[in-house]
Amino acid sequence: MSGHSKWSTIKRKKGANDAKRGKIFTKLIREITIAAREGGGDPDGNPRLRLAIQNAKGQNLPKDNIDRAISKASGADAETYTELTYEGYAPAGVAVFLECATDNLNRTVSHVRSLFTKYGGSLGVNGSVDYMFDRKGMFLVPKKQGMDEDELTLELIDGGAEEVEFSEEYVEVICAMEDFGNMQAKLEALSLESESAELQRVPTTLVKLNDEDFAKVMKLIDAFEDDDDVQKVYHNIEISASQLETI
Repeated sequence: MSGHSKWSTIKRKKGANDAKRGKIFTKLIREITIAAREGGGDPDGNPRLRLAIQNAKGQNLPKDNIDRAISKASGADAETYTELTYEGYAPAGVAVFLECATDNLNRTVSHVRSLFTKYGGSLGVNGSVDYMFDRKGMFLVPKKQGMDEDELTLELIDGGAEEVEFSEEYVEVICAMEDFGNMQAKLEALSLESESAELQRVPTTLVKLNDEDFAKVMKLIDAFEDDDDVQKVYHNIEISASQLETI
């Protein structure tokens, strides 16, 4: 559900269901495995692994699972994953961008193509929707009691933030992809630990849907999110408050 307005709210809603949480854990473990396999099992010397562990902890993935994933990735018989992307259209002209990690390319492309077809969409060629998204850094930070929002906003802007939004529980920070590392350092300097820190694809233009089309498109989005080979799903739907409640 990444890559559109109300990102943090939807992220929380999607993570609440037990079945969804199991899928989230699978994807987190896969990201840890890939990071450790590529850059080694020491998070101090592997920024991608450090970030993967941070996000896993933010989603309450047990420490034992994290340690096992790192240990397994370091073994000679560790699974090797290929990272790739797919692009296409859902019903009503909604752009869909998928980031995948797989140990079987034929299986993944077959699943992706069949899901697009099953739910009335179409798989496109590389570049068909990529231009509709900007790469941004997104941080979700739990709010602290007594936090001065104005002062914190100024500090975060100084660190490269383009947008800072406050809700009852969280501070959502958006920055340019190039400022991702600087923003991580700024949050650490402010003694703020993010629950999640990710590079997201944010749509440059949004599509409004009626409720019927929205329900159709969400069936496809949910199907992709349920696929173990799909790590992240991005789209350009502008979701209304009433539609958000149906998720």
